[in-house]
Amino acid sequence: MKVHFLDFEQPISELKAKLEELRRVGADADVNITEEIERLESKIAGLTETTYANLTDWQIAQLARHPQRPYLLDYIPRMFTDFDEFHGDRRFGDDEAIVGGTARLDKQPIMIIGHQKGRDTKEKIRRNFGMANPEGYRKAQRLMEMAERFHLPVLNFIDTSGAYPGIGGEERGQAEAIARNLVVMSQLKTPIICTILGEGCSGGALGIGVGDRLLMLQYSTYSVISPEGCASILWKSAAKAPQAAEAMNMTAHRLYELGLVDQVIPEPAGAAHQDPDLVAKRLHEVLVEQLEELQQLSIEQLLQKRYKRLRHSGARADFGHDY
Repeated sequence: MKVHFLDFEQPISELKAKLEELRRVGADADVNITEEIERLESKIAGLTETTYANLTDWQIAQLARHPQRPYLLDYIPRMFTDFDEFHGDRRFGDDEAIVGGTARLDKQPIMIIGHQKGRDTKEKIRRNFGMANPEGYRKAQRLMEMAERFHLPVLNFIDTSGAYPGIGGEERGQAEAIARNLVVMSQLKTPIICTILGEGCSGGALGIGVGDRLLMLQYSTYSVISPEGCASILWKSAAKAPQAAEAMNMTAHRLYELGLVDQVIPEPAGAAHQDPDLVAKRLHEVLVEQLEELQQLSIEQLLQKRYKRLRHSGARADFGHDY
């Protein structure tokens, strides 16, 4: 598949195009251009390293939405076995913006729940661009309560620009469905690990985002609103999105510094779509490690620590809060 390059990656794209041209010339001629190819490869590697070491928050937000970024259904076969997808909320219907089902992490039975966007136009529409309706969050609630009943750890994967704000969703109780999930997750008697794969925005992310651990991929984002939405409110123009992204502290490393994220999983140079297998391997290792730690706790200890975690989210010692 041809790699899609973002605007800030164009210098890298141009060098890679030259490299491909050199390789074609070398294959069709008797001239030895190995040294020139190696020089260009080294230049590309250096430029890539420099570019990704100095990304702005807005550029990271663009990477979190990259059209070729791996989605949940790309990670599942790379990280889990025996995945069996469940459908429907038993009230209204099935919402394909949220995928859920049982699987195994190594030999450990687990419950997987997460947002799923689409690749082509047809799938994007079918999955509503990863923006879940109330039935999606009620499906997630049903699966989490099933996991509790059968003592299965819950692994939630977040990748959405927000819950669907349409009239149908409002009519069917979008806010209530998300609020109900917050209550259920805060009290669920089984370990919950939440991972942000791409963008995690607004209540759409929070609707499956309460747990015992919060992980983020290096070039993912997590915020109360999209940069464009924030800019439209504060500056009355979505064109101010880059400034909004800088102000919102939405990147993984910044949120880790603020104590809101437990661990950041490194991505390869060029982001996750350049090597999904490597990212899946790293995420798999972290999930196994985190789950082993959580399973050492009794249910009472687990719930106490989760409650304490929720009470301290966003609190800083220099504010003088005492929870």
